[in-house]
Amino acid sequence: MKIVKTPQPPSASSRFVYRLPIYVYRLGLGWLFGARLMLLNHTGRVSGKRRQTVLEVVEHDRTDGSYIVASGWGPAAAWYRNVLQTPEVSIQVGRKTMPSVALPLSEEEGAEVFARYAARHRIAAKLLLPRVLGFSVDGSHADFREVGHRLPFIRFVART
Repeated sequence: MKIVKTPQPPSASSRFVYRLPIYVYRLGLGWLFGARLMLLNHTGRVSGKRRQTVLEVVEHDRTDGSYIVASGWGPAAAWYRNVLQTPEVSIQVGRKTMPSVALPLSEEEGAEVFARYAARHRIAAKLLLPRVLGFSVDGSHADFREVGHRLPFIRFVART
């Protein structure tokens, strides 16, 4: 694994494209994304206002109903910092909305999760990693684990 660039948050012009799925969810059409994307409703750590972002589901554990996502922009991403400060959130996957708690994964857990993700989505992982996240990989399990070590992951568990 090699770092080929430092990922940058979306520019003003591309931010609109990244936010389009939020509007799809607001129109009640989140089911179009299936279980691949989720809408995260969280609280701004500075403003205290309600915030929303759409994230790719890296893994869904059917036994406990939890969902795992990665912060592609690293630990500086606003949503990531927000859920660390206020872990009580709600998520929407498809048509289902669930009050949840955000739990950070360890680096080792993140490495395992990302290696499994890459095995399921090998072409997407290999093509998108250098372009979007700045990691060039050789396609090996070890390389994907190394990327997983470098990305912060959050598990969303249903609140009881």
